[in-house]
Amino acid sequence: MCLSIPSQVVTIHEGEEFVTVDTMGVKRKVSSHLMTEPLELGDYVLIHIGFVMNKIDKADAQESLALYKEIVSKLEQEENQA
Repeated sequence: MCLSIPSQVVTIHEGEEFVTVDTMGVKRKVSSHLMTEPLELGDYVLIHIGFVMNKIDKADAQESLALYKEIVSKLEQEENQA
């Protein structure tokens, strides 16, 4: 099973089929050439092996990110207790 963390488009590389996304504070350049609709700054997307697969709704993305942050926080707490 593969989980995809929502990523926000922070840079559009004009003349290229690439965007830079921010995934929970980690920025990376990914290919957007599989997208059939244009991407805009601030869009939330799902990435698979370096390719933007689709855009997702902002509210859904923020809800998912909140859940991931909660999971990370709980894992960190357990690690500190060990």
